[in-house]
Amino acid sequence: MTKASVRKNRHFNPTNCAVTYCMNIIGGKWKPVIIHLIRNNTNRYSLMQKAMPEASKQTLTNQLRELEADGVIERMVFAETPPRVEYKMTDLGKTLLPIIDAMRTWGKDYVNR
Repeated sequence: MTKASVRKNRHFNPTNCAVTYCMNIIGGKWKPVIIHLIRNNTNRYSLMQKAMPEASKQTLTNQLRELEADGVIERMVFAETPPRVEYKMTDLGKTLLPIIDAMRTWGKDYVNR
């Protein structure tokens, strides 16, 4: 009998580790940047794309969808012509801001070493 393989995805956490759980939510190259931008009112897709030109459109779209699915951000569609979409932090997402602030502080200190 063979051991069943476990598929790794963003919910993969075989040891039920709290740090792994957090990293599954905010991990990746762009999610912390997206959270930081949205909290600073860079809350439209086109503005985020300009702020992160190295991120592909597909990557930005996927990261936004994952953050929305995880309840970190909320997507608001305005019934205008043309339609306008904005993102905002949810209450859950706001609880991540101290982590993002700590990452920013650490990064500034590391760069200045």
